[in-house]
Amino acid sequence: MEPNGWAVTGLPANFVADAGVDDVTGTLLGAPATVRFTPIGYRWAHSDGPTITSSNGGATWASLGLSDFSTTPTSRTFEERGRYTVDVFVEYSAQYRYGGAWVPILGSLEVRSDTHTVIVRSAKTVLVDRDCDSSPGGPGC
Repeated sequence: MEPNGWAVTGLPANFVADAGVDDVTGTLLGAPATVRFTPIGYRWAHSDGPTITSSNGGATWASLGLSDFSTTPTSRTFEERGRYTVDVFVEYSAQYRYGGAWVPILGSLEVRSDTHTVIVRSAKTVLVDRDCDSSPGGPGC
């Protein structure tokens, strides 16, 4: 997530997951067999209730050409300070190959990643006439 592990009340936090195609190969009855898992959906389940779903894992603000704290399809704005957890679930489709072409497997498999903790704090802004580099004794410096 961005920012990494923290958020500011009233501003979007951006959630990003990275999962790729995974081929698992082995031997079945003496011949090579492969099962391919392809991500087809993502779900971020927040401990306070909201869920974000997406067909892709989202993207960073930088890769989207956005400034920090911009709204994205996978962002969420926290309204209350506190400590939250977020579980990411990736849904995979599967197909197999055993001595021929790929064959789709009906259904999908949802895999949960590690739980992530988000610390949400509030921020107060102060209007000043100079930045902290040119006025180190200014408010908030």
